[in-house]
Amino acid sequence: VQLQACGGGLVQAGGSLRLSCVAPSRYFSNYALGWFRQAPGMEREFVAAVDWRGTSTYYADSVKDRFTISRVKAKNLVYLQMNSLRPEDTAAYYCAAHSQRYYSGSAYNLDDFTSWGQGTQVTVSS
Repeated sequence: VQLQACGGGLVQAGGSLRLSCVAPSRYFSNYALGWFRQAPGMEREFVAAVDWRGTSTYYADSVKDRFTISRVKAKNLVYLQMNSLRPEDTAAYYCAAHSQRYYSGSAYNLDDFTSWGQGTQVTVSS
């Protein structure tokens, strides 16, 4: 089962976008969820994660204080609010679920995530 991301688009530098990801109930309730991105010619990188309870969040240094991850249990949705966007934020953004049930650590590695779906493209113009 794959998680589906949406909400990308073209925005000017300094603007905002909110990405959404629909997660099946079994993932949403018991697993940490994360956002990753991949720019052309680059490796996929961690952006943000929220633990399975929805109480703790983690961010890459490059997006800290600009992006906010949140999850809405009633809607099985996880959001990534992106403010003060920069051209270097341009990438395809993906959401995924941690492979370990009830994981509550602070390290979120690409290889620990599963159920990757199609990404959503974010393009920030200068």
